[in-house]
Amino acid sequence: MEYLSLKQTAEKWGITVRRVQVLCSQGRIPGATKIGSFWVVPKEAEKPRDQRVKSGKYIKS
Repeated sequence: MEYLSLKQTAEKWGITVRRVQVLCSQGRIPGATKIGSFWVVPKEAEKPRDQRVKSGKYIKS
């Protein structure tokens, strides 16, 4: 399996490196692995859907 660095993944998906780090630490990218202090993402991984609330309104459950 081939892996990409956080920087390569961020460029591929059009988001910041920090956002990719957050997605990895939250377990939202299947197959993402931490090697030492660095995250690597499988080359075939798809960008997860953005679940952050952008409208300023919180969804009541």
